[in-house]
Amino acid sequence: MSLLNTLPDYVLTTKTDELINWMRKSSLWYMLFGLACCAIELMHTGGPRSDIERFGATPRASARQSDLMIIAGTLTLKMALRTRLLYDQMPDPKYIISMGSCSNCGGLFQLAYSVCDGVDKVLPVDVYVPGCPPRPEALTEGLLKLQDKIMSERWLARERRIGQAAQS
Repeated sequence: MSLLNTLPDYVLTTKTDELINWMRKSSLWYMLFGLACCAIELMHTGGPRSDIERFGATPRASARQSDLMIIAGTLTLKMALRTRLLYDQMPDPKYIISMGSCSNCGGLFQLAYSVCDGVDKVLPVDVYVPGCPPRPEALTEGLLKLQDKIMSERWLARERRIGQAAQS
C-alpha cells in the first residue's frame, strides 16, 4: 500500500483527533477524591475565586461518569485498593491528578506504616501538583497542564495503527 492511498486517512485522522481532543479537554468531568487537608483547597478551587468550571471542568460524584480523578491528601494502604477499584470503573480515556505532597510521595506521613508512598505506586499519574497544601491556583495550573497533554494525544491514529507497520 503506497503513501498516496493512505494520505486522506492521515489528513482526516489528524483533523478529527484535534477536534476530539479539543472537545475532551474542554469538558473534563472530574471526581473529587479528598482524603485529607488538601481536600479543603480542592473545594476552594471549585469556588467563585478560582472557579475551574470556567475551563470546562465539572465535578461528578460517580467514577462511571468521570474521566479525571483528582486525588488530594494522604493515601493509606487500606484506601489504595478502593482507589484502584474506582479507577477501574472510570471509562477510557481516564486521567489522574495527584494533588499535594501527601498524595505525591507520602508527605509528612511517609514514614508511617499505613501510608502509601505516593499515588503513582497504585495508579498511573498524569499530573503532579506540589505543595502542602497546594493553593487553588496550583491545581488550576495542573488542570491546564492536563489539558495540554490531552491536546497532544492521537487516539484515532493509534486505533487505526496509522504510521505503523501492518501486523499480520
